[in-house]
Amino acid sequence: MKPISVEFQSNGITLAGNLFFPEDHVEGDRRPAVLIAHPFGGVKEQTAGLYAQKLAAQGFVTLAFDAAYQGESAGEPRFLENPFARAEDIKSAATFLTTRDAVDPERIGALGICAAGGYVPFAATTDHRIKAVATVSAADIGALFREGLGGGQDEQVLRDMLDAAAQARTAEAVDGTFQLGPVVPETQKEARGWPTLYQEGHDYYRTPRAQHPNSPNRYLLRSVDQIAQYSSYDLVDLISPRPLLMIAGTEADTAYFSREAIGRAREPKELFWIDGATHIDLYDKDEYVPTAVAKLTGFFKESLAAA
Repeated sequence: MKPISVEFQSNGITLAGNLFFPEDHVEGDRRPAVLIAHPFGGVKEQTAGLYAQKLAAQGFVTLAFDAAYQGESAGEPRFLENPFARAEDIKSAATFLTTRDAVDPERIGALGICAAGGYVPFAATTDHRIKAVATVSAADIGALFREGLGGGQDEQVLRDMLDAAAQARTAEAVDGTFQLGPVVPETQKEARGWPTLYQEGHDYYRTPRAQHPNSPNRYLLRSVDQIAQYSSYDLVDLISPRPLLMIAGTEADTAYFSREAIGRAREPKELFWIDGATHIDLYDKDEYVPTAVAKLTGFFKESLAAA
């Protein structure tokens, strides 16, 4: 399935997206649409694009897009990870879909994967154009940086990262130097001893499995001071009465994020478990992705049904 390359604006920055149509779509036919937001460090050609293709095959118009400062999208400095900008990008993607003749503007859903599984619910709390909210392998990037994976991180770790972020801001101002760090371990050797999330992150992003030139495994270190201020699910109850579906693998070391978010959310809500899957397994593995897609298809068809 070949997408159409599109562009749209988000806070004055041009974002690049891939728009997918169902094979049986005809001109003048308005369909429900789903926007799909990619993980931290990812781009639209990876897992977001895979889910976009598979949901388009089920009858939805779908949009996978690169966040501002990343991938083919514009924005300087490059590789900035600003959660609040990411949320605005999601709202801007919803705006773009409302302007398309092929989309019913009253039937727009959103799917977020990994860190975007935090960004999408966060954006949807106040953007009522998003009628249905779903996540796959959701993670709260703010909590990850503040507390470490699973919690219990020594407070000094965050203090040190914030010191480095402050120094990086100064360096940019003084001589234009941009300080970058890796999203996942760069080599298999470096990945040894890390939690499963990061070991499998290396295998996904840094090998032919999903490696892409627009996803160079870098983020701007000064992003940390914006990431640390952010929390994905504090207001997740505001999504109600719109439905929330969160999909997680039973073996995912990030599964607690979905469990806690569902605990805070109001009905209608569902936490759907995929037995045996880890966090990264749900990105692309044939053993698990069809189950996730089938669940998402039923969820969006029901929640975005014509009035």
